[in-house]
Amino acid sequence: MNLIERAKNIIMTPKTEWPVIAAEEPNATAILIGYVIPLALIPAVASIIGYGLIGQGFMHSFTWGIALGVTSFVSTVLGVYLTAFVVDFLAPNFGSQKNFGRAMQLVAYSYTPAWVAGVLNIVPALGVIGTLAGLYGLYLLYLGLPHTMKTPQDKVVVYLVITVVVLLVVYMVIGAILTGIMVSVLGLTALGGLRGM
Repeated sequence: MNLIERAKNIIMTPKTEWPVIAAEEPNATAILIGYVIPLALIPAVASIIGYGLIGQGFMHSFTWGIALGVTSFVSTVLGVYLTAFVVDFLAPNFGSQKNFGRAMQLVAYSYTPAWVAGVLNIVPALGVIGTLAGLYGLYLLYLGLPHTMKTPQDKVVVYLVITVVVLLVVYMVIGAILTGIMVSVLGLTALGGLRGM
């Protein structure tokens, strides 16, 4: 699997790329190391540059940028793993095939647009576009469920909605924990951010 080709194909031609992915033997570890980690570095490094060097308002300090970059990277890698776990765990409830490797394929490749658009974090004001790219990722998830998890078409929407609701709760918890850790480790406060301006 060529990372650049896969990223380009899943974003540009997902309807033809999902069958290709479904024909591959899934290897969760290889996907995590060879695909997720390199792409997760894009928004992380962009956040370090954007918020640590360029800055926006009171959030301009190198320490703040490092904190955001590290939090972004760790939450992304953890998030992919947890999302794949949730997708796999819920699979039997929606007539889908339980297979963690397939769930990892589905999740990792669906996150691609958000990671690629994460480069826009270099200019913090444009970071919201990365969020919009994440919405396209939900569409990719929708398209990929029948191919990877063998979800019957009439259960795809419900499976997707339930997964998203569960994940919103999981991500809020992860975000709160990571933010708390970064604040305590780096001693970040809003005032600390102001002093770094």
